[in-house]
Amino acid sequence: MKLFVYLVLLSLLCASADMSPIFEGGRFAWDAARGAWDMFRAYKDMREANYIGADKYFHARGNYDAAQRGPGGAWAAKVISDARERWQSDVSGRGAEDTRADQEANEWGRSGGDPNRYRPAGLPSKY
Repeated sequence: MKLFVYLVLLSLLCASADMSPIFEGGRFAWDAARGAWDMFRAYKDMREANYIGADKYFHARGNYDAAQRGPGGAWAAKVISDARERWQSDVSGRGAEDTRADQEANEWGRSGGDPNRYRPAGLPSKY
């Protein structure tokens, strides 16, 4: 949760700094905040589902939903995904192969790919 709050605040600071016309000030910040929320919701659903083999689906879904918000959402999804994968590879001891597969799912969702590509059979339709 602290990471989520930190990233939302960071997105607001970056958006308020006149970095590029694509940021469009408040719109970028709003999209980034909503994208960060999409990422958090996917993470929360993943934890709630606790379904073996569904990890990549939730990675793709969170990135997809966030990227649909626009440039700010896509930016938030990339920042959050990269930070999460860096933490997993550095701290949690998960292997490079798992990190690579997670990043593939992240990029697939962010680029507009259907998250259901990674949906495991039997995952409740609620998700």
